[in-house]
Amino acid sequence: MKKIQITDVTLKKLSQDRSLSLLFREKTAIAACAASLGVNAVELPPMKNVREDTIINKTISQNVSGAAVVIPVGFTKESVNEAWESVKDAQNPRLQLEVPTSTVQMEYTYHIKADKMLEKIAELLCEAKKLCSDVEFCALDATRADEDFLIKAAAVAKEKGAGIITLCDDAGVSLPDEIADLVKKVKEAADTSVYVQLSDKIGMAAASAVAAIKVGADGLKCAMAGEDALLMGVLSNAIGARGSAIGAEISLENTKIHASIKDMLSKINHEAYEKATDMSEKKKILLDSDSTLTDVKYAANVLGYDLSDEDNGKVHKALLQTCEKKGSVGAKELEALIASFAMQAPSTYHLESYSANCTNLTSAMSQVTLKCGDEILSGVSTGDGPIDSLFRAIEQSIGYHYELDDFQIQAVTDGKEALGSAIVRLRNNGKLYSGNGISTDIMAASVRAYINALNKIVFEED
Repeated sequence: MKKIQITDVTLKKLSQDRSLSLLFREKTAIAACAASLGVNAVELPPMKNVREDTIINKTISQNVSGAAVVIPVGFTKESVNEAWESVKDAQNPRLQLEVPTSTVQMEYTYHIKADKMLEKIAELLCEAKKLCSDVEFCALDATRADEDFLIKAAAVAKEKGAGIITLCDDAGVSLPDEIADLVKKVKEAADTSVYVQLSDKIGMAAASAVAAIKVGADGLKCAMAGEDALLMGVLSNAIGARGSAIGAEISLENTKIHASIKDMLSKINHEAYEKATDMSEKKKILLDSDSTLTDVKYAANVLGYDLSDEDNGKVHKALLQTCEKKGSVGAKELEALIASFAMQAPSTYHLESYSANCTNLTSAMSQVTLKCGDEILSGVSTGDGPIDSLFRAIEQSIGYHYELDDFQIQAVTDGKEALGSAIVRLRNNGKLYSGNGISTDIMAASVRAYINALNKIVFEED
């Protein structure tokens, strides 16, 4: 029986499928689960934030035993070294060069022609080989590549030290016999281990995997979860049923795969695996004490905020303090933190006084007096309720209208004298500015939140 090597690509698939990064603990849980199921390698996603991804990758590398830890090396010599630093402490580290091999992807992704890509493949594999004895070449979009170029790329990879060549069916529309034909040709040309990474877009991944094994494929890549991925449970069932007929076996523990994957998914944010069309982006936000600066910045972007590095650091620090008390925060709590800690602008406008009159017989009427420097500004307006009339009175006093993107109120303490918190989001020139106000009087909290957001707009414009 031929032993087929299995690589788990769950972390990479989910980092591509989701708009929001997985939490630190989710990443380590996924890697640990894959290793416990008997995979031969665990593949990490490409590094985006070097400092934070290095910490995450080092943690995973130290905790994974019995399986290789694979990391893509990027497209520069510097990125090769950065990738190596993040996994060099693993029991079995592997550096992976993944580049597009179809003409359209080479020219649109990297803006280079085929001959220059061959030179780049040789250069980066040489650099990777200096650092690590186990090097893999991953041909992205291989099923749409020019066949002659793909074979040349595989030959160059073998010459420069790649022990594994992976063919990726990113388009996901190839038939089993087409995959088998491609594997056979590359295997004959390069005479080295050939893996395949298949898409299940048209439901043919398992059949294509069996066809690839029959013509000599040495390894398969699968995932525990992820859109259009060849799922580990499906692959295990297929090899379990037909492995003896094709002379192949795998190291996956078939009896515990389904239960272990279900248990692992139940411990992490299950919303990560629902289709984006079934949920809003805000519902995906769940941050905890393991969340990184990148997680916070990305979540803020989902909410519509473009935080500076300084403000992002302030919000992250406040997040960690909040998580000590309540474990995790969602979109609303994060927005409150942004309003309270991001971009604390000088007070151009100060609230001097306000009054509001509202009955069930007449429209609400409010008066607001602001101070700007030595100037006193006053506005009076009606509105649909006291809060609306107060906001309109502020606009009348400053002589400018800003789009009110969102308004939230909530109690932050218990009892009749509870403190009320208000959050106001104003939009100016396409950018959001959030203000926060706290008071036992919810109208006062709302006015202060509006003025807080207004001062941020004025400060940035100045």
